[in-house]
This record gives sequence, structure tokens and C-alpha cells, in this order.
Amino acid sequence: MVKAHVSAQELVAGRYRLLEVADREPNRISWYAEDVQAERPRLVTQVAFPEPPTADTVRRTTARILRSSEVMSALRPGRVAMVIDAFEEAGTLWTVTELIDGTPLSELLAQEPAFNCVRAARIGLEVLDVLEAAHADGYTHGELSPGQIFVRDRGPVVVTGFGLAGATLAPRVTAPSYASPEQARDERIGPSADLWALGAILYTMVEGRPPFRDRGKAEATLKGVDRLPLRTPLRAGPLTQVIQGLLRKNSRERLSRTVVRQALTRVLDEDPEAVVESAPVSRLRGAYVAARASGWSRTTMIGGTALAVVTVSVAVLAATQGLPGASSAGSAPSASATAGDPANRTDGNTPSSSPSRTTPSSPAPSRSASASPSTAATATAGALPAGFRRYTAPEGFSVALPKGWKRLDTQRDDVAYRITFGPGGDDLRTLAVTYSTQAGPDPVAIWRDEVEPGLEKLDGYQLVGEIKATTYQGHKAADMEWLSGTGADRVHTFGRGFLLGGGRSFSLRITAPAAAWDDAADQLAMKTFLETFRSTAG
Repeated sequence: MVKAHVSAQELVAGRYRLLEVADREPNRISWYAEDVQAERPRLVTQVAFPEPPTADTVRRTTARILRSSEVMSALRPGRVAMVIDAFEEAGTLWTVTELIDGTPLSELLAQEPAFNCVRAARIGLEVLDVLEAAHADGYTHGELSPGQIFVRDRGPVVVTGFGLAGATLAPRVTAPSYASPEQARDERIGPSADLWALGAILYTMVEGRPPFRDRGKAEATLKGVDRLPLRTPLRAGPLTQVIQGLLRKNSRERLSRTVVRQALTRVLDEDPEAVVESAPVSRLRGAYVAARASGWSRTTMIGGTALAVVTVSVAVLAATQGLPGASSAGSAPSASATAGDPANRTDGNTPSSSPSRTTPSSPAPSRSASASPSTAATATAGALPAGFRRYTAPEGFSVALPKGWKRLDTQRDDVAYRITFGPGGDDLRTLAVTYSTQAGPDPVAIWRDEVEPGLEKLDGYQLVGEIKATTYQGHKAADMEWLSGTGADRVHTFGRGFLLGGGRSFSLRITAPAAAWDDAADQLAMKTFLETFRSTAG
């Protein structure tokens, strides 16, 4: 438990004067405060460390919180509270944000224990929008609870708390009642943990109590979350099925974001008096924003297909829970690829000269330089391998696709677009292409500093080899390769991001089941994608 060892009017870090408690959860207290140096109102939050922190723990924790907040605030401006300071004092972690013009959902629930289904669905959709942006960029909130959601009179909700999960080496930092079963077991988490928390919040809004009560001690509460059956919701009405689908103990069986969005939208559509005053729901699907010029992960698209970790934004990012049918915590969005005329290649960089697939320490099977003789035909001199066809995207690229592959999904905004190709269905193979107008100048740094921190949160993540600088069609580029997922859902992904100049960039991300990574047909597909991709964006 966090002890309120500070009092009103006390200065924290010699700068922030605490005024009154804004919200309180078992391991977290938020204060309305004043920044006496800047003479600005702030929201100051203290979180308990599970044990006395070392200097290294403090450094890593505060850096992670600031980085996560910066990324998420850029992806969803005005929807995620920007952390402007983070520090340790007297053995407690403190974070500082601008004052939010809203009321914590926990406070509203204390005043009005049960919401009607329309109000709950509206808030749920707004929270889902933020989670989609986070998951597409490789971030799991991991601490979502009513105290981390601020409801405004006008405009969509604001979410706080990004970067806390795992930062203090505790399975759950703030509100154990909203922890997922995998968190209760202190297992590595992914986007499906956030979907569980969303389900628990929806349950609380309509039922007037959380699905698993706080038992006073975190250990006891977490044990109940993990082992006790869900109490059937009695007031959820049209939200009953989506709540129960989100609160499945097995993370792989939880509803996908697409299904959740459809269910919540249906509740609003079927109520003639339901008026959404926040961002239009139609914009929530696949929305992404890149407010900073540096970092491919700043231009990541939302969404994806089941169980496949794929390409996203110009070199970007990462993995999140998939869309229809996706349930694996380590799943990520699927993306698409683009194609081009091989006769126009300028660098001679064919798959046979692509970076080595493995290192001696990697458990991944070594990929041969070329396919077997029966399938080794390459897309050279304008000829395509048997069964491939050229696809030209009106967005500004073309690529040769294998027979049976189709355009699965399209996401776009003012600064970027992403198109996903693949066989669809249960096939995990995907090719994703993302175009962005806002990318940094160093493709290696983008993979290393912007992409990999998100990938590291995936179940079973392992970098294969090193991130390598290269050239691609005469442009500065970098390659990164990794494994993720577990069991039958383990996938192997090769990503190449390259810069066109003027902030413009493409990334290609090619994903296949790890067990089939050396299959001749998949090797041929990869060679063909890389050889035939052609930008027509100018």
C-alpha cells in the first residue's frame, strides 16, 4: 500500500506543492498540486516501489515512464496525459503531468456506482481507441484501472499511467482488482492484459462493483482474480457478452479489439438517444498520429490480423493484439507490402545478398541464401516466379504477390498509410508496407531506439542477429529480424525500413511461422517481395 507520508501544502522535490488528493487506489495516490517554479497547476502521482529502489532501478523506471508517455502523447494527442517529470523521493516513485480537465472515473463511480450501458459503451470505446494506438506501437498499458481514466465534460477521456507496468518489478503496481490473471501469476503480459482490464472496467461501470473485489492485500486480491470464477453480470444488458468475452481467464480466448469495437458501437447505434460527443467513432478504427518527426514508431498504424507480428510504420512497430479472432497476448498487427519493377532496382540487393538470418547464439534455424532449385526462380528482368502476380497500389507502390494473397486491410491518416497483404484466415504469413511522411534520419537508430523497446514487451521476443545498416534501391535502410510468440503461434519477422528523403519513408515487414521460416516457398516469397517492391511515391 502507498502510505500518505506527505501532507497538503508539502513540497515534493522542492518544487511541487501538494494541495489535495485527487484519487486513491491501493498502491497509488494522485494529488492536485502546484508547480511553484512554473506557477502552473499539476497532477502529481505517487506510486509505491515494492522494495527500496536502487539508483539503477530509479533511472530505468523514470526513463521508461517518460519515453512511454512521450510516444503515447504523440500518437493520441489530448487523449494521453503527458508526463513532464518523474523522480524518486523517500523511496516512492513520483510522476507529474499537466492538470487534466476531467474527473477520475473512480470518483464518478463513487458518486454514481452504476452507469447505463450507453454511457459505459461510450467510455469503453474512447479507452479502446487509446489502447489500439498503444498496442500498434508496441506498448501495453498494464495498469489500466478507473483511477487512470479521466472523464471530461466535453471531449474524449484522457488516460494516464503508461510506462508503469513492469517498471517496478512488481506484477501489479496500482489496482490489483483490475489485474489480468496472467498478471496475477506474475507472467509476462501483452495487449490482451489491457483488454481484460477494459472488460473489468466495463463490468464495474454497469454493475457498480469490480468483477473481483479488493481483499485488502494485493496477494489475496490477485489470487482471487486468478482462481475465482467470474460473477455473472446482472445489469450489463447488451454489454453482457462483450464483458464476459473480455474477462476470459485464458488470454488467447479473449475477444479481439475489432469484435469489442463492433459490440460497443452497436450499443450506441441501437440507442436513439446515444450521442457521441467525443472523437467520431468512425475515426477510432485504425487511427494513428505522428506528432514528432523522429521515430518510425511514431507513425505506426493501428490494428492487425490474428496472431501475426508484422510491419508497421516506417520501420516501426510493434506488435499488438490482433483484430478479428486474435487472442494471443503477444500478437501484433499485420501489415502489407508494396511492389515494384525489378528492372528499376539500383542496388542489386536481392534476398540472396540480404543480411544473415541468424547468429551462432540464435536458436532460430539458419536460413539458406536461396530457395531450392525447384522454386528458386527469381523476379528478375521483369519476369515473376510462377504463381506470382504484380499488384499496384493506388497509394504509391507496387509488389508481386503469391497466388492466393490479397489485400487484407488498409489504414491511413494525414501523415501515413499502411496496407496489409496475406492469405488471410488462419495463415500467419503476412507482408506489410507502411509509408510515412515523418521519419528520423538514421534507420538503424529508429529500429534500435524506437522499435525494439516495444518489441521487448512481446511474449517470447528475441532479436535475431544484429540491426544492420544497408542500402535498398539506392536509399539508406536498416534491417531487423526477430522472433516472438510462443508454441504454435511463434512467428519470425524480417523488417526493412528505408528513407526516401524529406522525412518520407517506407517499411516492409515480412512474417511467417517460425517453424516454417526455412520453407522454400516462403523463402521465394521473401526474395520476391524485396526484389519487386517499387515506390511510386516520387
